[in-house]
Amino acid sequence: MNQMKFPKRYLIVILTFVSTCVCYIERVGFSIAYTVAADAAGINQSSKGTILSTFYYGYACSQVPGGWAAQKIGGRKVLLLSFVLWSSTCFLVPLDPNRVTILVVARLLVGVAQGFIFPSIHTVLAQWVPPHERSRSVSLTTSGMYLGAAMGMLVLPSLVKFKGPQSVFLAEAALGVMWSLLWFEYATDPPRSEHPKATAAGFGESLLPTKASQKIKVENGGSTVRTSKIPWKRILVSRPVWAIVVNNFTFHYALYVLMNWLPTYFEQGLQLSLQEMGSSKMMPYFNMFIFSNIGGVLADHFITKRIMSVTKTRKFLNTIGFIVASLALIALPIFRTSGGAIFCSSVALGFLALGRAGFAVNHMDIAPRYAGIVMGVSNTAGTLAGIIGVDMTGKLLEAAKAEYSDLSSPESWRSVFFIPGFLCIFSSFIFLLFSTGERIFD
Repeated sequence: MNQMKFPKRYLIVILTFVSTCVCYIERVGFSIAYTVAADAAGINQSSKGTILSTFYYGYACSQVPGGWAAQKIGGRKVLLLSFVLWSSTCFLVPLDPNRVTILVVARLLVGVAQGFIFPSIHTVLAQWVPPHERSRSVSLTTSGMYLGAAMGMLVLPSLVKFKGPQSVFLAEAALGVMWSLLWFEYATDPPRSEHPKATAAGFGESLLPTKASQKIKVENGGSTVRTSKIPWKRILVSRPVWAIVVNNFTFHYALYVLMNWLPTYFEQGLQLSLQEMGSSKMMPYFNMFIFSNIGGVLADHFITKRIMSVTKTRKFLNTIGFIVASLALIALPIFRTSGGAIFCSSVALGFLALGRAGFAVNHMDIAPRYAGIVMGVSNTAGTLAGIIGVDMTGKLLEAAKAEYSDLSSPESWRSVFFIPGFLCIFSSFIFLLFSTGERIFD
């Protein structure tokens, strides 16, 4: 009697989920470790914002090249290279807030290396995952970001307290190396036999990288010429692509501002200790993990049961997610207790994650062959949001501190949370007007 075989594409999705989890443990870990070290060294808020945003400069530079590299040589190989590079950097670099040049170079390198990750992942998933599984596969993979952030917020403050900030870097490097070994051992490119109808469905071996004008076999025994030329102009002027870009910018503006500045908000805005908050401080990110997967399951259910078209499904979930998130962000500084702040930030981040079942899967709807390229373009915008949002928030808080003498008043934080709230409303309307769930790039 034959045993049921575990589909290889499920293993690929699980490994990509773990990869995003590890990456966000690193990002949250640096924010926590650096904040502690910088406060101990007397570094001001504006300077902290500059260092925290340095990562995103490197991250922005490698998004489109990452998509191009994944398209040309394969997302599997590029993803492995990325992990090896950033893990090595974390292992080798000392965390000393007074050695600014070394920190800046290190964060730029980590940013460049991690910039290849999501374009590579989208290329891999477009190759392995059939259309009717894409929403929940992408949602599960990206939910690793939030689970990683939640785990980082739960565990790493205690690690910093007992072992010091540098221990965070070593722990992150160890996780990166372990994942790299797993990926090297188990990840492969999809064979045509895995999905016999892959070419017609728009995934599988038909999306693997090819050399220019390479001939491939077709089902009737003949051959056809497939070119690897990327339609850059069509991508860059496409309104559905720009709908994704605008929403990616807004999502990451809100996410990166909260990820990098929530520790400061809890400690200086609400006069709370991260260590004493216990597991409650991880709830915003854990909520993202839950809602991201709910969004993926709902989207695939609506599509496979034909309750809604792909286009209507993407627009519906994106709009609900971003509008509710905007209300929670605007209300956040009104609540002056830990419970209220945790509730608002959890609702905001949870519904933003729900919205990813709209815009974040849309890359593979409109351009499955060029999913890594489109992801690179849109994630460049998301990274610029990190640069602008994280750095500008530091300047806003420094100005508020000068005006109100400290950061404990709600007025000091109102503009910090109002800006992403307004952007969520604006972006949801852009997606309603210009997005589509139809394939527009062959």
